[in-house]
Amino acid sequence: MDLVDDYTGHVEPGGPAARRSLPALTITKVSVGPYDNNAYLLTCTATQEALLIDAAADPQRLSDVIGYGKDRPTLRTIVTTHQHGDHWQALGATAGAFGANTIAHELDASVLPVPPDRFVTQGDVVPVGEVELEVIHLRGHTPGSIALLYRDPSGPAHLFTGDSLFPGGVGKTGTPEAFESLLNDVERRVFDVLPDDTVFYPGHGDDSTLGAERPHLGEWRARGW
Repeated sequence: MDLVDDYTGHVEPGGPAARRSLPALTITKVSVGPYDNNAYLLTCTATQEALLIDAAADPQRLSDVIGYGKDRPTLRTIVTTHQHGDHWQALGATAGAFGANTIAHELDASVLPVPPDRFVTQGDVVPVGEVELEVIHLRGHTPGSIALLYRDPSGPAHLFTGDSLFPGGVGKTGTPEAFESLLNDVERRVFDVLPDDTVFYPGHGDDSTLGAERPHLGEWRARGW
């Protein structure tokens, strides 16, 4: 698979993966499957241990991102952000091929093809080698949707939001109550505590920053989606 280091936050289905290199962590983004799902491979630069966010749709393409040479990272962990099938169709195959542990929130775990090795919830920490990711529980798109936050000591924070937050709005919800829950969590647990330069990486489509979206929170609440 082709890999570009000119990271813009945009990847195409069937196109090259894109890599952002931070001092302690690399973030490789790739689009997989018919729903243009984003999968993210996070690799600790000190240990070359890796974590995959959402083993979606295409185990071969995910394997290509991880690589085949002796210098490829060691995939230790796969985190599933929520229960919807387009985000875990390659979970069993990828976890089996690489011997990776699997993580999800307990409220979304029952439909996954393999039982998670670990349940996580609000405030838990997930390691990637020497790097730590914080778990943020965002209730509404599904009961157990989670985001993962990397607080980069050298620059902006990086937040992986699954289908809970996108450029232009929160994720789809089935009832007014679920929408209210999700928007409340996104406001209180994300926008109220993280700065505008925080970059977020959604489960589909392009990246954005909290600063670009913050002025529109009132519009989202008023329109109800």
